[in-house]
Amino acid sequence: MDHITNVMEYEAIAKEKLPKMIYDYYASGAEDQWTLQENRNAFSRILFRPRILVDVSNIDMTTTVLGFKIAMPIMIAPMAMQKMAHHEVEYATARATSAAGTIMILSPWATSSVEEVASTGPGIRFFQLYIYVHKDRNVIAQLVRRAERAGFKAIALTVDYPRLGRREADIKNRPMTLTSFVCCQPNRSVSYVEGEDVKWLQTITSLPILVKGVLTAEDARLAVQAGAAGIIVSNHGARQLDFVPATILAVEEVVKAVQGQVPVFLDGGIRRGTDVFKALALGASGVFIGKPVVFALAADGEAGVRKVLQMLHDELELTMALSGCRSLNEITRDHIVTSWDAPRVVPKL
Repeated sequence: MDHITNVMEYEAIAKEKLPKMIYDYYASGAEDQWTLQENRNAFSRILFRPRILVDVSNIDMTTTVLGFKIAMPIMIAPMAMQKMAHHEVEYATARATSAAGTIMILSPWATSSVEEVASTGPGIRFFQLYIYVHKDRNVIAQLVRRAERAGFKAIALTVDYPRLGRREADIKNRPMTLTSFVCCQPNRSVSYVEGEDVKWLQTITSLPILVKGVLTAEDARLAVQAGAAGIIVSNHGARQLDFVPATILAVEEVVKAVQGQVPVFLDGGIRRGTDVFKALALGASGVFIGKPVVFALAADGEAGVRKVLQMLHDELELTMALSGCRSLNEITRDHIVTSWDAPRVVPKL
């Protein structure tokens, strides 16, 4: 795989290697897939305002997430059933993430349990949680306690799943057979979450709770009021409600709404280090990547995941250098221009 020069090239390889049903499951979105395309296209409408006359011989990309220091603000989002992509399953993703010095969120629909992922060695890992409609709190509490015992450091509570989105590729492919790949989620009925559920979780665990699936200022404020330790701006990989905004277009609204009370992260559409920089300039504290990881896993196992993380690291470092930023703290809103910005007044010298 020495010929790979960017993360997008892995998707073409994965499409050739994977059965159509499995590729479609990972790659497709809801209904017309407008939001799926917009998650990528929206980044192209944000331009740079690079600064020069800065010594950028040393670039520091380290950051802290919920008190944990990581090597870069690029983390791995939860992805279900990675056994369908590669026989090394979530083990490969966990090892690659740890080697890169960053964070992985494990899906409850993983093909490896929290204990098995923990057995791969040290690493900073979060556990994704759904609260299903039956609201069997004993089952939920058991999952949380298992994650705690396995050394997971936070809960990523997904809140944008009151019903399953209409994923027409999956409907055509009849994905019910995919359930044989699942490890530990007991019931995949619909999942609606209220503020009281977030508060209840805080009574059974001391782990910080990230609320994943927020797109508006109103919901961001509700999440903070309920005690969220952070927010992940996400549209579920464009797999739930079509024609919602791309996450890069929603993140600034959420950042402004929380007023610095909690960190805000972005999930969706990241394919380049330039995308990461744009998210940080709009106020995100970091980003999560999903599809690039699972496609790289399908193409080349653990080595593919490692290379994805390294390429995004290197691209972000280059973007920072070419923009005059020596650390993440130096990335500001003034480094980008968007279509919704007011006309810029240039001060006189």
